[in-house]
Amino acid sequence: MAAKKKAFGGMTVDFKGRSETLEQVFGNKPIAPSEMTKKIWAFVKGKKLMKK
Repeated sequence: MAAKKKAFGGMTVDFKGRSETLEQVFGNKPIAPSEMTKKIWAFVKGKKLMKK
């Protein structure tokens, strides 16, 4: 039986200890869900929150 593939290629995202508000991450205007996803990943990559 083949091993189950790990999500995100085995990487984890850790938001523990972050103090940013949703407004700081997304802004204060309504945005589409697809734009939210882009901003979340930009935040994760910008703050280097992904770890093996």
